[in-house]
Amino acid sequence: MVHAIRSRRVVTPEGVRDAVVVIDGECIVAVKPFAELAPGTPVEDLGDVALLPGLIDAHTHINEPGRTEWEGFATATRAAAAGGFTTLIDMPLNCLPETINVASLEIKREAAKGQCLVDYALWGGAVDGNEHELEPLAVAGVPGYKCFLIYPGCDGFTSIDRENLELALPHIAKTRLPLLVHAELAAPIDAAVAELNSSGANWREYKTYLASRPDEAELQAIEMLLELQRKYGFRLHIVHLATAKALPMLRAAKAEGLALTVETCPHYLHLVAEEIADGATLFKCAPPIRSAANRDELWQALLDGTLDLIATDHSPCPPEMKRLTATEPGQECGRFDEAWGGIASLSTALPVLWTEFARRGIGLEKLAQWMSLAPAQLAGLSESIGSIEPGKHANFVAFDTEASFTLTEADLHYRHKVSPYLGETLQGVVRGTWLRGARLYTNTSGSGVFADTANGREYALSCALD
Repeated sequence: MVHAIRSRRVVTPEGVRDAVVVIDGECIVAVKPFAELAPGTPVEDLGDVALLPGLIDAHTHINEPGRTEWEGFATATRAAAAGGFTTLIDMPLNCLPETINVASLEIKREAAKGQCLVDYALWGGAVDGNEHELEPLAVAGVPGYKCFLIYPGCDGFTSIDRENLELALPHIAKTRLPLLVHAELAAPIDAAVAELNSSGANWREYKTYLASRPDEAELQAIEMLLELQRKYGFRLHIVHLATAKALPMLRAAKAEGLALTVETCPHYLHLVAEEIADGATLFKCAPPIRSAANRDELWQALLDGTLDLIATDHSPCPPEMKRLTATEPGQECGRFDEAWGGIASLSTALPVLWTEFARRGIGLEKLAQWMSLAPAQLAGLSESIGSIEPGKHANFVAFDTEASFTLTEADLHYRHKVSPYLGETLQGVVRGTWLRGARLYTNTSGSGVFADTANGREYALSCALD
């Protein structure tokens, strides 16, 4: 059935327009002035509420199967819909088995069936010794690969050292798919931790944790990766960049013409180290949240194109793993060295970011670029999603940029209701989310309502190998 959505602020590749978006089945067939809409076409008028392309998160940890008590497809995709995300791309390391071969990929696809409220795709993993699994994973449909240069916190997904990375890179280059890298090296971190422990540092203090993950760990990793990129000619994507000290190196690499993209995350763009209280382990992530000056440099790097996109790095866990309270006799709570590092943010990322966009005078066009189009391009999905234009999937978020609210547990929607943002007053409210023309989520009165059916769809991407 043909129907339409009107907004005075439709965010298109040509800019923000007063327009109607005409939908036939799952796809957009036209974006045009309201006066040109065919008589009798059903139309939903959003007024001044902005209509953006559905957000795409290129960095989500769903954890199912195997660690569904941390998060799962059902809860993660509900949180995504409430947050304006219509596509999630899941990381390969927190599930059991880890997504490091075709067999484990199929197990994960089977686990997702019938549970998902939004679309999803699955990154493959590059670990020590699985270089011969990488091309089959590409043929089976992964949009790219993720690797760690440091212990990732899960034993079954090994970090990859330089020797094994050089075994994997010819295979990755052949697929022409991106390699997503957690770019920290262990040596600077190990040295910092040893020095802190020898001096009797207090691990409940955030300054201790910050000192334990020095900028040099990111800088040395990125320097090594750029060297390898020049040698092997692969597509490189740096995930969750935290240090602004890497920006000159990244700018130079892009000017050199390397196939390089870089993401940062809402927590690095909104939070600052100076305001994190001792024992506040909900703020722990890796790399760590750095200074206010560092945050401002990351924003400038987004604006000048050094950074390409924003991803949530939604990384949930059971609350006890954050060491918020003592779970064993004699255990000290609030220790940053013992807490799980990760921030859950699928349902909060958009208002957290828009609070900063509004403060900095940045428009909706950049939001659509950094959170829809660029992630779609990274994952090879931009022919189908990532922008509001004819031929694309009818994936949208209706976003009330002028509304504000105080974040409570009822707004979170993911499995465990913990967040470093609880109690904050944030700007911007998701009023509706549509996937392939069907409305998934409605929030007109402050209490969201979800569609009662799961889509269970998935992008089956293929890779043309020479």
